[in-house]
Amino acid sequence: MPSLLSFTPEEILETIRMIQVENLDIRTVTLGISLRDCATDNLEATCRRVYDKITRLAANLVAVSDEVAVTYGIPIVNKRIAVTPMAQVGEPSREEDLIPLAQTLDEAAAAVGVNFIGGFSALVHKGFTRGDQALFNSLPRALATTDRVCASINVASTKAGMNMDAIGELGHLIKETARLTAEQGGLGCAKLVTFCNAPEDNPFMAGAFHGPGEPEVVVNVGISGPGAVLAALRQYPEADLGQLATIIKNTAFKVTRMGELVGREVSTRLGVPFGIVDLSLAPTNAQGDSVAEILEAMGLERCGTYGTTAALALLNDAVKKGGAMASSYVGGLSGAFIPVSEDNGMIRAVESGALSLEKLEALTAVCSVGLDMFAIPGDTPAEVIAAIIADEAAIGMINNKTTAVRVIPVPGKRPGEMVEFGGLLGRAPVMAVNSFSPTAMIRRGGRIPAPLQGLRN
Repeated sequence: MPSLLSFTPEEILETIRMIQVENLDIRTVTLGISLRDCATDNLEATCRRVYDKITRLAANLVAVSDEVAVTYGIPIVNKRIAVTPMAQVGEPSREEDLIPLAQTLDEAAAAVGVNFIGGFSALVHKGFTRGDQALFNSLPRALATTDRVCASINVASTKAGMNMDAIGELGHLIKETARLTAEQGGLGCAKLVTFCNAPEDNPFMAGAFHGPGEPEVVVNVGISGPGAVLAALRQYPEADLGQLATIIKNTAFKVTRMGELVGREVSTRLGVPFGIVDLSLAPTNAQGDSVAEILEAMGLERCGTYGTTAALALLNDAVKKGGAMASSYVGGLSGAFIPVSEDNGMIRAVESGALSLEKLEALTAVCSVGLDMFAIPGDTPAEVIAAIIADEAAIGMINNKTTAVRVIPVPGKRPGEMVEFGGLLGRAPVMAVNSFSPTAMIRRGGRIPAPLQGLRN
């Protein structure tokens, strides 16, 4: 029987061009590991079991990924691990401080050579357990004292509504994380994502965790191709918008097939199941590797002007359709990311005044994730940060989609100033926030009930 993932010579040559000229890469191979069987009533024993299991199952992840990259001639930029939410793993110990678990994750990630490990996480969309509260208590110090640990909190869902107590507390935790990492521009906040409708199989950091419906161990792949999409659009300057959608679908189809091929090869060599391929157009600061520039190639003078939401809706939908045709195992987030600091086009749009925080929020109604990697003044009140999270969670809850916030209040910075994070995290212009206060609303707390569309069965 012929391989379902066989490629024609023409497709191979086209893929080579995408890799060499258009910044196509496998953004991440992420190994998901269940740590539920590591939980004990003694935190020290739990930490030992967590370290041993991660280092045993992920021992060959980096080496195998590098071998596959050489075999297929496509860069695999990041090798990462996602684990069971640590609030659940640490809960049986009844400890109020889970810093030892965060440090254990960091040590295990360093031992196997991955760049990030996600899963210092809690799912609190309907309320807190003892373990959830312990994780919240530990969150700022965990992010400030580790190098590779990423955290995520799911505060809302279409089925459950919004936990405003958790959202209000997160405003203060984000401020404290920024304070503890002030010398790095509040960088600790870049490792924390607040979700509505968090997916269980997302391979991208900082939001990756290994959900309760996932198998014991699994390989998930995140592939990104903004440069390939941009190059394809530039070949058809006279195409109408319907034709542009077809061009994007065709490009997404090819990119997704490559991602699944690589992911399945890694899983085979590791001897673990293949999970999903996440086709997310995740930009970098490399020339031409920009989602904003894709939108501008459709005819916008600058990303953020009127029409940007419609253009992004077209892009996101076409990417999903192309991916779904290419693979039966598309998952994670799969769409277009709009992180400000990691996209040169987004940075230019903010600097020119075309893109405000309010317009960025509007774009999240039709993109793949949400308000991502944006900087705000360090003196922004905690309640304002909480309200930004609440607005974004409401968009996800009502529209039955994943939304997220990764906000960085930069200590000592004011609107218009620039903060440098370096590496994949890039640089960000500090964006102005609305000066009117939502404090009284945020302090009410409680739960915003699930919408009517959450009652489907």
